[in-house]
Amino acid sequence: MKITEKEFNVLTGEETITERDETAAEKKAREASEKQLLLEKTEAELKAQAKAAAEGKLAALGLTTDDLRALGL
Repeated sequence: MKITEKEFNVLTGEETITERDETAAEKKAREASEKQLLLEKTEAELKAQAKAAAEGKLAALGLTTDDLRALGL
Protein backbone atom coordinates (compact mmCIF):
# COMPACT_ATOMS: atom_id res chain seq x y z
CA MET A 1 0.00 0.00 0.00
CA LYS A 2 1.25 3.49 -0.79
CA ILE A 3 1.46 6.12 1.96
CA THR A 4 1.14 9.77 0.96
CA GLU A 5 2.76 12.22 3.37
CA LYS A 6 2.18 15.94 3.21
CA GLU A 7 4.52 18.35 4.95
CA PHE A 8 3.92 22.09 5.24
CA ASN A 9 6.66 24.49 6.30
CA VAL A 10 4.99 27.43 8.03
CA LEU A 11 8.05 29.64 7.76
CA THR A 12 8.53 29.31 4.02
CA GLY A 13 4.99 28.35 2.99
CA GLU A 14 6.46 25.41 1.10
CA GLU A 15 4.40 22.24 0.80
CA THR A 16 6.05 18.89 0.13
CA ILE A 17 4.12 15.76 -0.86
CA THR A 18 5.90 12.42 -0.69
CA GLU A 19 4.57 9.00 -1.69
CA ARG A 20 6.18 5.84 -0.31
CA ASP A 21 5.49 2.19 0.39
CA GLU A 22 4.26 1.34 3.87
CA THR A 23 6.69 -0.35 6.22
CA ALA A 24 6.18 -3.85 7.61
CA ALA A 25 5.21 -2.37 10.99
CA GLU A 26 2.69 -0.02 9.41
CA LYS A 27 1.20 -2.87 7.39
CA LYS A 28 0.90 -5.04 10.50
CA ALA A 29 -0.76 -2.20 12.44
CA ARG A 30 -3.18 -1.45 9.58
CA GLU A 31 -4.18 -5.10 9.23
CA ALA A 32 -4.68 -5.45 13.00
CA SER A 33 -6.83 -2.33 12.99
CA GLU A 34 -8.94 -3.67 10.12
CA LYS A 35 -9.43 -7.00 11.92
CA GLN A 36 -10.45 -5.22 15.14
CA LEU A 37 -12.93 -3.03 13.26
CA LEU A 38 -14.46 -6.08 11.56
CA LEU A 39 -14.71 -7.88 14.91
CA GLU A 40 -16.44 -4.90 16.57
CA LYS A 41 -18.84 -4.54 13.64
CA THR A 42 -19.72 -8.25 13.77
CA GLU A 43 -20.25 -8.15 17.53
CA ALA A 44 -22.55 -5.12 17.19
CA GLU A 45 -24.59 -6.86 14.48
CA LEU A 46 -24.94 -10.02 16.59
CA LYS A 47 -25.98 -7.98 19.61
CA ALA A 48 -28.60 -6.15 17.53
CA GLN A 49 -29.93 -9.44 16.17
CA ALA A 50 -30.15 -10.92 19.69
CA LYS A 51 -31.96 -7.84 20.95
CA ALA A 52 -34.45 -7.98 18.05
CA ALA A 53 -35.07 -11.67 18.69
CA ALA A 54 -35.66 -11.06 22.39
CA GLU A 55 -38.02 -8.19 21.68
CA GLY A 56 -39.87 -10.38 19.19
CA LYS A 57 -40.37 -13.05 21.84
CA LEU A 58 -41.58 -10.43 24.32
CA ALA A 59 -43.99 -9.04 21.75
CA ALA A 60 -45.35 -12.55 21.13
CA LEU A 61 -46.09 -12.72 24.86
CA GLY A 62 -47.62 -9.25 24.81
CA LEU A 63 -44.84 -7.79 26.97
CA THR A 64 -42.46 -4.88 26.58
CA THR A 65 -39.03 -4.26 28.05
CA ASP A 66 -40.68 -1.80 30.41
CA ASP A 67 -42.90 -4.64 31.67
CA LEU A 68 -39.81 -6.70 32.43
CA ARG A 69 -38.19 -3.80 34.26
CA ALA A 70 -41.35 -3.36 36.32
CA LEU A 71 -41.14 -7.05 37.24
CA GLY A 72 -37.49 -6.63 38.19
CA LEU A 73 -36.19 -8.92 35.43
